[in-house]
Amino acid sequence: MAVNYVTEAGLKKLKDDLAYLEGVERPNVINQIAEARDKGDLSENAEYDAAKEAQGHLEAKIAQLKATIANSRILDESKIDISQVQILTKVTIRNPKNNAQMTYTIVPDTEADLKSGKIAVSTPIAQGLLGKKVGESAEIKVPSGLMTFEIVNISL
Repeated sequence: MAVNYVTEAGLKKLKDDLAYLEGVERPNVINQIAEARDKGDLSENAEYDAAKEAQGHLEAKIAQLKATIANSRILDESKIDISQVQILTKVTIRNPKNNAQMTYTIVPDTEADLKSGKIAVSTPIAQGLLGKKVGESAEIKVPSGLMTFEIVNISL
């Protein structure tokens, strides 16, 4: 598995999610299996099959989360250079066609939240902006075609 770069807050959220799955969801699924088992013949018990399937999905999710946490490296926000767009920088871009401005923070994939203005580093827009400096333009291929954005500001 590849290294997963996260912020401290992102790693805490991953650990909180894992604790919830192990401490709340796992006991719930175990109880569902026990209740279904108490209802008799397991060979024709759809509730038991569904509970066992849910347990399999939950355990896979827990295993994946553990692997993600194990391969996570915290990004040192104090060492970020704001002379160019990179992960964890906040970038304001302007569309020269309509003068619309947008501000995004480029974050690790696991922390993306468009409603909060956080876009994943792996997105086409973020990829097109990486390495650009204030005043430069970026041509970015989006589903509707090729768009040009001007870098207006870079900050933390």
